[in-house]
Order: sequence, then structure tokens, then C-alpha cells
Amino acid sequence: MKQAKTMTDRTVEADKGDHVDRLRGQWAQELPDIDTEPMAIFGRAKRLSNLLAPSIEDTFARFGLDRGEFDVIGTLRRSGPPYQLTPTEMYTTLMLSSGGLTHRLDRLEKAGLIERRKSRLDGRSIVVCLAPAGIDLAEKAFREDMASEVGFLQGLGPEERKNLAALLKKLVLDIESRL
Repeated sequence: MKQAKTMTDRTVEADKGDHVDRLRGQWAQELPDIDTEPMAIFGRAKRLSNLLAPSIEDTFARFGLDRGEFDVIGTLRRSGPPYQLTPTEMYTTLMLSSGGLTHRLDRLEKAGLIERRKSRLDGRSIVVCLAPAGIDLAEKAFREDMASEVGFLQGLGPEERKNLAALLKKLVLDIESRL
């Protein structure tokens, strides 16, 4: 049985270096004139994403969803009552092509999680509505996902989490403002 690591154990591990440190070290050997500081941030962000993806996918799979399908029903659920959006609102929020969204909507509609209805405001357009089963499933899957993800934050104290979140937010806002 694996023994839980103490804070001291995690601090020693952090001092050893990680995957990104190894990559930066290799580049420093090969191209010492290039500053690899961006890898220290963006490389680690990508590494975190890659490390967490299997757990997130497993969580949603237990609910019969893939990550993309959850993104659709999650977007509708967090939009609040009446849990409906136009396809355009959805694919711009989800950063998808309209074709990619249509494929997901087809699968979710077959599963009885969403409905496509004519808009009351404009009979030529449609709205995507979260069905009652979709409301329930989105909430259950999101609750389990957040419970799982909080476990990955145990290596950081509350103040460290708050500081990291604030710094990442600052970086994202700055980059978004320049793109």
C-alpha cells in the first residue's frame, strides 16, 4: 500500500526538479543562448493539463459522456434557467466549429439530454435546451469532477492555491488583451 507523502517529502521532490526542468536543461545544453523561462510556465501548464486529462475523462465516462459532450451540457447548465442557448452562443463559448458542435448535439439529443426547438423569438432559428435528464447529469458529473480535481491540489496550501489562481488569472487576462 502506498504511503501518503508529507509536506516535507513534497518539498524535497519539488527541489529535485521535474519534467520541465529536465527539458529546459537539455535545451540549455544544446542552445544556451535561448531563454527557456516561458517553458517554466507554459510547459508546466501543458504538463498539468496532460496529467489531469485521463482523470477528467474517466470521471465523465462514468456518466456516459466524453469531455466534449460534458462541455456542451455543462455550458447549458451553468447558463441558468431556462438552460437554453442558440448554437451560435454555444460554439463561440466552447470555441468549436459549428460542425463540431452539431456532431455533439446529435449524440446528446439521441441520448435524451438535450432538445433542439424553434426559437420563440425567431421561428427560423433554433435554441438548444437542456432536458431534465441533462440538467441532472450535468450537475452530478460536475460535482464528481470538482471532487476529483480538488484532490490534485493537496500539495498546495490554501494561500498558495489562492496566489496561484490569481497569478494565472492575471496572465490569462494580459494575454487575452493582446490577442
